[in-house]
Amino acid sequence: MVDSQLATLEAFLLGHPSIRYTAPSSSEFSTVCKVWNLARPDTPLAVVHPQNTDDVRVLVQFAKSQGIEFTIRVGGHNMEGRALVDGALVIDLRALAGVNIAEDRQSATVEGGILQGELGKKLWGEGLATPTGSIPCVGYVGWAMYGGYGPFSSHWGLGVDQILGATIVNHDGEIIQANEKLLRGIRGAGGVFGVIVDLTIKVYPLKGFLAGAILFDSRDISKVFADFNTGYRKLLHNGIPKQLTIQQAVFNAPPGRVFAVMVAWSGDDTEEGKYWSNQIASLAPVLMSTVGETTIPEWFAGNAAMVPSSVYGSSRTLNLYSVTPEVAEAIGRNLTTLPTDPGTMISMHQLRGPSAAPKDNSVFATREPHYMLEIVGFAVVEDRKGEAEHWASNIAEAVSKTDGGNILPTTYISLYSAPEREVDPLSQFYGSHAEEILSLKKEYDPEGFFHWTVPQLE
Repeated sequence: MVDSQLATLEAFLLGHPSIRYTAPSSSEFSTVCKVWNLARPDTPLAVVHPQNTDDVRVLVQFAKSQGIEFTIRVGGHNMEGRALVDGALVIDLRALAGVNIAEDRQSATVEGGILQGELGKKLWGEGLATPTGSIPCVGYVGWAMYGGYGPFSSHWGLGVDQILGATIVNHDGEIIQANEKLLRGIRGAGGVFGVIVDLTIKVYPLKGFLAGAILFDSRDISKVFADFNTGYRKLLHNGIPKQLTIQQAVFNAPPGRVFAVMVAWSGDDTEEGKYWSNQIASLAPVLMSTVGETTIPEWFAGNAAMVPSSVYGSSRTLNLYSVTPEVAEAIGRNLTTLPTDPGTMISMHQLRGPSAAPKDNSVFATREPHYMLEIVGFAVVEDRKGEAEHWASNIAEAVSKTDGGNILPTTYISLYSAPEREVDPLSQFYGSHAEEILSLKKEYDPEGFFHWTVPQLE
């Protein structure tokens, strides 16, 4: 069957020379198919590389007419490695990386294959910015559609909050503009309704940017983590500007296991940003700080150097209303057993400000002020995968045993790659919006053509 599907695909591509093709027999096949999480070693049918929206349209029509399953690949950072599925065609959108800034400079239309680093660079060159994550090789559209926590969320909101419009290729292979009903589903449930070929998003003027990491003396890592969070709660109570977003993290660095805070100040007054960076640094003994004035492209490049090119394993995630002393103790005692692999770490994103406000235009469910705990059970060496996953499971279990009233009922879909599945994960991701998503799926993809999506609804 595979041979006949390949023959049919190759015959089809002869009539569409603009679509590039990587066959399984190609010497580049393994490189083209490489994704970030290597724990799922699926081998796809082949990889096709559309160069424009019309190429995507004809590929979707072809796949449907031939009964060929397919996946969409951009950055390849899906935690479960689901950009690749055994025997399924990969539609690689990375050539669709255009950015068109509106005349009023308040919005931009970005193509579906753009990476976060590419978008940040193009906007910065125009004196603009938009919320992104911090890893340049992650696909922007997937990051934004499923929520999009990151270093700008306290100032401008989540990635999902920036989406003004979308163009999709639907189940009939038609190019359509999403109406408000469909947009509400796309804002949170992403590509389950069709292939997203572009998004129109909000952009913001930004002339100055202050960012970097504050590394704290971590010889007693449990204590420094608890002390920092005690001080940070007091700082929050007194008020922190919305331009400041921080991300707490524990990872393996050259000095060893270290507790750090990633600081981002997305305001033009960088002197005020330095003041607030110093306030954050005052909460525990500092080992070193890299916080300084920079550009978004430079900041992305620095972040890229700290991220492994590939990993094995899975992640865990929980949402917490507060990092209480009980939570800090549960996390802290497990930090002392963090495996030494550079792929294993933990981080916390905080949702506050405009991100943590009720919205009726999105199915993204978790709008209460909270901390999103990212427990990264990955390893860069496959033999260490089990150790990393075991540690991640232990720390998630320890936090789960703290005050249940402090744990939100919803969790973040983009980090939920644990092998054990809940009975109804859709409700865990989307709460009261779960039925609405299923209803939209029936309306916009009645035959379940878009099967290999996140979340997988069939």
